[in-house]
Amino acid sequence: MRILVTISFLFVSSIGFASINKGRVDSLKTLMASSLKSQTVPDTLYINRLNKLAANYFESNPDSTLYYGNKSAELARKINYKAGIGDGLVQAGHANYFKGRFALAKQNFDEAILNYKSVNNIKGLGYCYMHYGKMYNLLANYKLALNYLNLAVVYNKKLDNEYDLADSYKNIGIVYFSEGQLSKALDYYYKALYLDIKLSNKHEIAANYNDIGVVLQNMHVYPKALEYFKIALKIFQANKDMQAVGTVNENIGEILLAQKNYDRAIVYLTKAIKIAKRQDDKDGMMSVYTDLGLCYANKNQFGPAVKYLDTALGIADKYKNVYNKAYTLIGFATVYNQQKNYKRAYKYAIEGQQLAVKLGNLSVRSTAALQLNITLAGLGKYNEAYAMLNQYIALQDSLNNNESIEKLTSNNLALDFGTKQHQLAEQQKEKDLLYQQKIKQQRLINAIFGVIILGMLGILIVYYRQKRKQQKINAMLEEKNYEVLQQKTNIDDQAKKLNDLNVLKDRLISVLAHDLRAPLSTLRGLFSLLQDETISHQQLLDMIPNVLKKLEYTSDFLDTLLFWINSQMENFENSTKSFYVKDIVAYETENYNEQASLKGINLIDSVPGNIVASADPNSIRIVIRNLITNAIKFSKENDTIEITASMQDDKNYIISVKDTGTGMTDDQLNKLFKSKVNSKTGTNNESGTGMGMLFCKDLVEKCSGKIWVTSKQGQGTNFSFTVPAGVLNETSLAIA
Repeated sequence: MRILVTISFLFVSSIGFASINKGRVDSLKTLMASSLKSQTVPDTLYINRLNKLAANYFESNPDSTLYYGNKSAELARKINYKAGIGDGLVQAGHANYFKGRFALAKQNFDEAILNYKSVNNIKGLGYCYMHYGKMYNLLANYKLALNYLNLAVVYNKKLDNEYDLADSYKNIGIVYFSEGQLSKALDYYYKALYLDIKLSNKHEIAANYNDIGVVLQNMHVYPKALEYFKIALKIFQANKDMQAVGTVNENIGEILLAQKNYDRAIVYLTKAIKIAKRQDDKDGMMSVYTDLGLCYANKNQFGPAVKYLDTALGIADKYKNVYNKAYTLIGFATVYNQQKNYKRAYKYAIEGQQLAVKLGNLSVRSTAALQLNITLAGLGKYNEAYAMLNQYIALQDSLNNNESIEKLTSNNLALDFGTKQHQLAEQQKEKDLLYQQKIKQQRLINAIFGVIILGMLGILIVYYRQKRKQQKINAMLEEKNYEVLQQKTNIDDQAKKLNDLNVLKDRLISVLAHDLRAPLSTLRGLFSLLQDETISHQQLLDMIPNVLKKLEYTSDFLDTLLFWINSQMENFENSTKSFYVKDIVAYETENYNEQASLKGINLIDSVPGNIVASADPNSIRIVIRNLITNAIKFSKENDTIEITASMQDDKNYIISVKDTGTGMTDDQLNKLFKSKVNSKTGTNNESGTGMGMLFCKDLVEKCSGKIWVTSKQGQGTNFSFTVPAGVLNETSLAIA
């Protein structure tokens, strides 16, 4: 029973005793969930977190370990992350052999090793070999177990990984204990304990104290074993490691059973079985059920005893646990021998003795030989009983010799460990002294820096105050500068306006001096002739059409000139309205149709009737009039003038006046809209002011449009300008 309990505890403790903290696990799950939302394919960081979560879940929920381990391996395969595949498979294998699924665990470990080797992952190989060794120890294949655990030691030494090295030493101790080589087991337990103390790994320190307590229990040094168990139990309870708490309760129950304190033993064993069931710890359940069966058998309560032993044997058969099965069979033989039911005891005694020989553990073999001796004697097979008695005596002698050696070894190892612990304490003391000195130095440095910081703060305060004063002065200066700039801007604006008025004045003087002189001179000459009666009445009648033509031209010119002059003033009201373009174009073409016909020119209005513009109608009227008169002026007989309108975009229309007249040179095109030009005479020697296109440009731009021209000499000219589109609202339309 004691050995069975030891294996149960050591199996549980071999997982590394990762401290389970619900808050930490929950925070890790939340972190993984948020990480996965931000990506379509999980990355290596997410897979590593899954494996960490699987490891953290083992002691509280092995099923979660199995789920997360398999999940991480599955995701790692999708991105060919070899280390992630191996880590996930090791976690899954750990959970599988914990639940007795050894064949599936072996598949997990073998595939993990292949993945680790493909990327030369030494740490992963060491971790996998350690778990492989633990599994084979449970299967009582000690040779394979030691081979794998020694490989783990080699890899952990390469990495100088003292944490996993301590775990490897401890598991080698487990194997030697299972074989009954307690002195070797103690040697490795103390190696592990030394490293764990050096690493300040309290959880592992507790596990090693429990391991050594189990060895002392097998040496029948019960008081010292209880002392170690209580130290371990205190640490495990503080860390809320329920599996370990359950195992230590089982070990204490074992000692009380050996001391024949059955009632107290049942109290501790009942606590242990509750925890084992909650954790689904099959190995723990087997051993505790056997212990409870023996307790009730010794109290002569054979019904409960057989029930517990039968449950333990069923679990051992199902999960093929050789060690637990052997111990349970011997327990059955013990119960039936106590009832003097030797016939039933014989079956269990024989099978238990055979498994004990297979295990090779002296203590188990000795117990099996004793029960078989009692059974054979009860059946009257005295010769066989005598032979078995001699075997029992020989095993006991060997065991006693071993126990003497082991007690001596234990004392030596304890002394050696105490020396090492003292050395560690001295080293820690030196570290503490150095730390205190560093603290004093740091405090002095902090004080110096504090003084410097205070001085800098004082300087900063003075600087800040001066800076604030300077900022106020700068703000005042900026305000004054702004006022000066505003005044300068106003002066510049006024200068620009004066300059514009001066330019306007020059233009008007130039126009009036040049273009009004000719028609006025004609009229003055005509009236002089009339006054002198130089011409006859018929001659006067013949001259009147030309004079009227001159007056009409001059009147039209003055209208255009006055409208343009008015548009240059600031107080000009640009009365923007919505109007049909067709109305204006039709009006102008009708007025100029006779003039065009006299020259043999075909004047065509091709403007659609549904085009609505939004601008000043008078401005657009003058522009169209100027463009039509200009086209008539430079067209000859049989030429065509066509006015069109079309949509440019959602906001503008294009109005074009195209003729097939004389056209213009490139030089004339470049000067057309820039300044007053020297107007050429028309095809019938018509004169012009040279200001018409300049007027058109100003008026179009004031209506938010653009004007341009394309022309080739001898092929005609096409004037185009844009006008904003209007709204089709009959009430807002202005008919010119």
